[in-house]
Amino acid sequence: MLLSFLREKLRLTGTKSGCGGGGCGACTVMVSRYQPATKTIMHFSANACLLPLCSLQGAAVTTVEGVGSTKSRIHPVQERIAKAHGSQCGFCTPGMVMSMYTLLRNKPQPSMEDITQHLAGNLCRCTGYRPIIDGCRTFCQEDNCCQANGAGDCCFNGDKNDDEAEREKPRLFNNEEFLPLHPTQELIFPPELILMSESASPQSLTFQGERMCWVSPSSLQELLQLKTRNPAAPLVMGNTNIDIKFKGTVHPLIISPTRVMELFEVTQTPQGVWVGAGCSLSELQSLLEKLLLQSPQEKTELFRALIQQLGNLGSQQIRNVASLGGNIMSAFPNSDLNPVLAAGSCRVSVISNGGRREVPLDQNFFVSFGKTILKPEDILLSVFIPFSRKGEFVRAFRQAPRKESSFSTVTTGMRVFFSEGSRVVQDVNIYYGGMGPTTVSASKTCQAIISRRWDEETLSQAYDVLLEELVLPPSAPGGKVEFCRSLTLSFLFKFNLEVLQRLRDMNVITDEVPEKIQPLPKEIQPSLQEFQHVSKSQNEQDPVGRPMMHRSALSQATGEAVYCDDIPTTDGELFLALVTSSRAKARITGLDVSEALQLPGVVDVITVKDIPGKKVREMCGYEEELLAESEVSCVGQMLCAVLADTRAHARRGAAAVKVGYEDLPEPIFTTEEAIEKSSFYEPLRSIERGNVTEAFKSVDQIHEGRYSRDVGHPVQSHMSRQTDRRSFRREGLQNRDPGLYYVCGCVED
Repeated sequence: MLLSFLREKLRLTGTKSGCGGGGCGACTVMVSRYQPATKTIMHFSANACLLPLCSLQGAAVTTVEGVGSTKSRIHPVQERIAKAHGSQCGFCTPGMVMSMYTLLRNKPQPSMEDITQHLAGNLCRCTGYRPIIDGCRTFCQEDNCCQANGAGDCCFNGDKNDDEAEREKPRLFNNEEFLPLHPTQELIFPPELILMSESASPQSLTFQGERMCWVSPSSLQELLQLKTRNPAAPLVMGNTNIDIKFKGTVHPLIISPTRVMELFEVTQTPQGVWVGAGCSLSELQSLLEKLLLQSPQEKTELFRALIQQLGNLGSQQIRNVASLGGNIMSAFPNSDLNPVLAAGSCRVSVISNGGRREVPLDQNFFVSFGKTILKPEDILLSVFIPFSRKGEFVRAFRQAPRKESSFSTVTTGMRVFFSEGSRVVQDVNIYYGGMGPTTVSASKTCQAIISRRWDEETLSQAYDVLLEELVLPPSAPGGKVEFCRSLTLSFLFKFNLEVLQRLRDMNVITDEVPEKIQPLPKEIQPSLQEFQHVSKSQNEQDPVGRPMMHRSALSQATGEAVYCDDIPTTDGELFLALVTSSRAKARITGLDVSEALQLPGVVDVITVKDIPGKKVREMCGYEEELLAESEVSCVGQMLCAVLADTRAHARRGAAAVKVGYEDLPEPIFTTEEAIEKSSFYEPLRSIERGNVTEAFKSVDQIHEGRYSRDVGHPVQSHMSRQTDRRSFRREGLQNRDPGLYYVCGCVED
């Protein structure tokens, strides 16, 4: 990956390694590419932890070190984030700088919406986002933002009264002291890469590594031949599917069709638009936004729903590299786009040696988890997104743990079509994600709605059918079964409200309809930070009361601050990877490390036999084995450790260690079984307040109860809790006698 190359080979450690999966933005860099067809240069931010180095042939990569340095000249972005107190530990700051720097390269006068959108993929765990936004806000050129014109007082500092107008209020920073931003002073795209792009004849590229080969064909025909000969070889475009990185999947051959022009073509027809499967999600969003301006509103219903989903799908860094075709072919059950594409009656163009064909994106396209109806040798060429018809409404909804950069819990795409001037449903499509191993069609619910009037009676019946149609087992991956089922109803209810609003606006119905549920506002709420006024007579060298930038701020913003992982490795330094148990309550029957020792770079494998003396450690008063020797009690228990010359070699060695298990008899699955067999830790301390024994003797009545949770059946457990509460109230709490009560409950979990 680009990240390891930057940090370990080039020693450019300003680009930080955070989550390793494109979720935190600490490794953000700017990638620039020259487009020979339009003779333009495109800049976009990307996560270095996901970018394969082979995919950057012909591209220029700018890291935080290339933006500015304290030894030469800092960049205005670095200066303003630092002086606005936008860094604390500083680990995320280089990524923040690069996201903002990329935005300014494309748009030197951004809006606040641009700023918040481009920083959404960068997580900060200690500073908080207010000072970061305050520093970046100084680049904002909106008319309604007083930061844009360099005013002394900002609207975010509250209203000024007459007394405050007489003297200047203390400010965290002075806009007039900042370095100006001059786009003409930025780094240019290397001319050598322009000449190489324009003069070189197209030819395939091949990169050979230790375990895999990377091939980038230059034409569609060559791609077809490669895929026919190697049907199991994956096509890698943006590489945001992180199975290869985190699941240890190894492919002897990887095909990267990023230079096949047919995969990036966009063709508009009277019925809709064909979008190349290789187009990034950011490019798709820009295309749909342009079509919104060029087409009447009635034709862009599906476009608007897709734009809404794209705005919250991943982060800006992810959308810049993730492809439309890759998003479809990954076939994730909680995909944000697939339910909308399916509800909108989209279709895909597929090519193979047998020719081209079109396949509808419907319930038959997604056959199982991560799999589609397409054959291994098929290549997804483009996606057709149709224009909407008059009387057709399309909406998309999603619920996720957080708004951006998070997989959806449940997502949906819904489309309904009415004949002109009527509220009778002619056609309806409802698709859900997150309600099964694939994108699910609520076909029975649609049948309950079609050919009927869109009213409360129809929708009330549809809710009942939907509950019966979409059922999740208690053991469904991710859990939260009841919550997911409630979301399906909630989304249909929201869709009903929006359709009623549109029908009323079109004068199809005249009844009073409830207001639709408005989304949460995107605006950043104003904040106020006050501190004491420093007298003019105070010595300029006296820091008391003055907001001062901390000493490491500039070095953090430039990537020059050295963290533990940034320290260069010493000669002969080894890396360690742990081998942990994949079973619980099992006996270890064998530990074979011979295959690991034969791998390149692996130096040794440390087992419990290599530990001299005491082989246990004390944890919270209990003894725990350092490395398991004969039995394991839980998944993740440490078994041995592999030492190698690199992290990658150590991880491969750990994966090559073979462990044999034999399940122990009488496993314990419930709390009752653990109590019966005394399989629990006695509490080391207890906290009591008052005299419990005497309290029992002095109260008028005692109510005793017991709560037990069956971890295998969360739904039944929930029902039993409700029953217990009702019976508990019946036993006297509602019609209780006056007096002192003491309630004693035995809680088991």
